[in-house]
Parts: sequence; structure tokens; C-alpha cells
Amino acid sequence: MATDYVLFIHGVNVRETDANERMKRYVYADKLFDAIADTVKRKDPSRQLKKVPLYWGDANRKSLQELTGYLQQSSVWDKLWFREFREEQLLQFTGDAALYISRHVGSLAVSQLKQQALDGLKGYQSGDRLHLVTHSWGTVILFDVLFANRWTESAVPDIGRNSVTAIRQQIFGLLPEQEAGLRLASIHTMGSPIALFSLITISGQNNQGGSSHDLSNGFETLMSHLNSRLPWRNFIHPGDPVAWPLEKVISRLVDPNRQGINIQDVLTQGSGFLDFLSRPAKNSFLSLANGGSAHNSYWENKQVAQQIGEVILQNP
Repeated sequence: MATDYVLFIHGVNVRETDANERMKRYVYADKLFDAIADTVKRKDPSRQLKKVPLYWGDANRKSLQELTGYLQQSSVWDKLWFREFREEQLLQFTGDAALYISRHVGSLAVSQLKQQALDGLKGYQSGDRLHLVTHSWGTVILFDVLFANRWTESAVPDIGRNSVTAIRQQIFGLLPEQEAGLRLASIHTMGSPIALFSLITISGQNNQGGSSHDLSNGFETLMSHLNSRLPWRNFIHPGDPVAWPLEKVISRLVDPNRQGINIQDVLTQGSGFLDFLSRPAKNSFLSLANGGSAHNSYWENKQVAQQIGEVILQNP
């Protein structure tokens, strides 16, 4: 019996350990994976699923702590409003994204991802399948690791280049060993800002040159090795300011004839009280205040779990 590996990549402001590194936190994907498994098992009890949650945020911790120390030494720091929010939310949110783009910290992050991915996918067999589930900035990281040119540049530290190569070797259809690795069976993006990064590709095309941060590079080669259209579900809570539609963006960039990808934008709804109150006033400050809850709602959304489970079941 084939195994379906469900690999999760989180967004910003998620850590594997607490600040003192004394204990592991909850696995962020637990509830979503359990709900996906329930959907699959109800229709096919013999189906084997394996959860592979990846963490990358810990690679940025040292840099963020150093920056926080400098900020706190300012003569006006104690007079600023929302200091706790600045330190624990805003700084980690923007810092995770900004630091990952750097060659040094980005290399540390992908090295961490590589080891976790190799451990989680260890022992896979021919005929097993891989399903990718990403949230927020994790979507950008997924495309960056799998397809971006920047990891082949000489200026990239060896640890980053070698880690990316090792990850790509695990997926069938990707260079440098296209005929080896797990076959990619589906992609699921939640609260994804990847559409904004299409500007990098468009800019490169307009200047008749490529970009080292072109996140679509190599996707066509991958699709040419798949036997059928790749299912892709892009989940969007209408109140999530980070989430953007992808149907037309992806088809324009990597699949203009819509032959290789079956991509669908899927609207979701949260179930919290603030979410309920904000629906009638969708353009108000209240709905904007609910944006954070909306952005994180996918991890416990039954609709998301059901649709991912149904896509998994499409692969007999």
C-alpha cells in the first residue's frame, strides 16, 4: 500500500522551541493533519498518511534577538506604545521574512529544512506520493527552495546551495536527478502572498532577463515529468489581507495553456466571534482588526481539511 506524505511549511512567527530552548512547542500542523486524515480514512480506511511538519523560524532567532537588544537600548524605547506587540509580533513577522531573503540566514534556514525533510521522508517507496501544504510566507519559501535561481549562484554559502540541492533531489522531476525522488501529487497554499512575488518574474521578463529570485523558474520542467495535471488548491479567507488569488497568476507565469496545473482559488470562512461580527462590515476597521485571526484560521478550518483530503483521495 502506497503512503501519502503530507509535508507542511509554516509561515512567519512560528518556532519549534520556546525562548529558553527547554521544550518543543505544539506541532503547528497537528489539528489540520488530523482533520485531513479523518476525511481520508472515512472513505478509504486502508489509506496510509504520514505527517512531515517542517520548521525554519529558529534559524532567525539569534539575529532577531540581537536586533531587539539594540532597539531596547534606545533612549526613547520606553516611551513607545505597543512595545510588547512590536517585540513579539511585528518584529518577528517582518524579521522572519526579511532575514530569510538574505543569503546567510536563508542558507541556515534551508539547511534546517533539509535535515527535517530528509528525516521525515526517509524510507519512502516507489509509488508513494507527496502533498505540499504551505501557509503564508511558507509558500514563498517553498517556491524559493524548489525553483529559484539564486541558490545556484557562487555567492551563496555552500551550506545553502548543498541543502537546496539535497531537497530538490527528493522530488521527482526536479534537477539535478529528475528521474529519482517522490512524485509530487498536489499543492495546497493557505493565506499565500506568492502573487506579489510574480512581480519579480514580470520585471525580469520586461527587462529581457531573468531574476535570481524568479520563483517560477523550473516549474515547467517539473510538470513535463508528471503523468497528469497537478492539483493545486489556494485557500483564501476573504478577510485575510495576506492572501491573494493565484488562478490567473500561476497559469500566466508557468502554465499559460493550463495543461499542467489544475489550480483553484477557494474561499474559506473562520468560525470565531470576531470573524462573525466583522462579516457585515467587511470594509471597516473591525474587519481589518480580524485580519490576524483570519490569516491563521486555515489550520483549524474543516473546509480546508476536507478539500485537501478529497484531493489526496483522487490519487488511487
